[in-house]
Order: sequence, then C-alpha cells, then structure tokens
Amino acid sequence: MKQLVLPRVTDFTVTGDGSNPAWDSTSWETITRVGGERAYATRAKAVYSITGIYFLVDCEDLQLTCTLTEDFADLYVEDVVEVFLWPDEKTTDYFEYEISPLNVELPIIVTNNQGVFHGWLPWHFTGERKTRKAATVTGGVQASMAAVTGWCVEFFIPFALLTGLGNVPPTPGMTWRGNIYRIDYDASPTHWAWDTDTKANFHDYEHFGELVFGE
Repeated sequence: MKQLVLPRVTDFTVTGDGSNPAWDSTSWETITRVGGERAYATRAKAVYSITGIYFLVDCEDLQLTCTLTEDFADLYVEDVVEVFLWPDEKTTDYFEYEISPLNVELPIIVTNNQGVFHGWLPWHFTGERKTRKAATVTGGVQASMAAVTGWCVEFFIPFALLTGLGNVPPTPGMTWRGNIYRIDYDASPTHWAWDTDTKANFHDYEHFGELVFGE
C-alpha cells in the first residue's frame, strides 16, 4: 500500500498551472499506467489546508478526447482525472471527484455495498461547500478533440463538502484512504493509478493507498 504525506499550507488561489509557491512544499508523485496503449507521463501532487485538500495533476497527451461541456456529466467515458477520498474505514461511503481537460467536473458521494455502488450528487453545492477548479492546456487550444502536448488540472475539495463522513475535517497526523487516477481515450482506453493495487477496478476502495495529513 502506497502512502502520501500531505503538507499543510495556507489557502491559495487555484490557477490550473501549479504556479502557487504552496506546491513547492511537496514532490511529484508518479501516476503509473496500469492498462492500455498510451505511455503518456502522468504525475500528481497533493497538499491540504484547514479548509480542504488541493490536488495538482499533470498529464502528457496528444489529443483532448473529450466533448462533454456540462458539469455532472459522465466524464469517465472521455479523457479525465479522478480522485477518490475514503475518510472513514468504518463505512463504505467515499467521495469521488472527476475533472476533464475542458474544466468540467463531477463530484459525488459513492455508496458501495460489496461492489454494488452508485454516486449521489452534492446538495447546496455553493459557498464554502463549492469546489474550486481550473484546467490548462499546453501545445494547443483548450477545445474538444484539439491536438495538444499536455494538460493540467488543479482543484480544491473543501472539507465542508464532505460533511457527514467520518474523520472530517481531518486533524494533523490522521490518515485517510484514497487514490488518484487518469483515463485517456486517444486509442483504446488507457488507465493510470497512483496506488496500482486497484488497477482492476477504480472503486476497489479496500486497496486504496494512504493519505497522511502532515503536522
């Protein structure tokens, strides 16, 4: 099981390019290809503040294979980055966040009963409960099916959005389970995972890695 220690930082503005100095407090994590044809380099960082968790994912690519432009759509059928957060191992409920190169998002709480699972959309998704997100593109334009050299997503998941799950908000030294994924559809689907124990099923929460909240 992989482990990632999240440094504690002061809240900052999400820009989509990882330019804030807060990201200098941690190193890149390799997101490993676990199936498919495309050998695109993928890497990620994560930090947290007293109000939520920040993620930065950088993806090499040749084409933005995505057409969906509305939030809450089935983003996983096109190019996407996904993050799973399982704060409390006493339950089988966890949070899933998806974001596309077009800066479209899907935040859901997943109830998973022995492999039978479904997502629930957030309620009162405003104010302190609202995510912050931005996506940028290199080597091309940020448009459906555009030729590019890569794309990057930066997003903030507020602890207020996870109200009701156990161990929320976390305290320094606490461990959550979680994982970071990517799917690309340039040819046949290619999959990447931070903790590769879940390579057969992204919803295999029992094999998520560990996210440790630093002091």
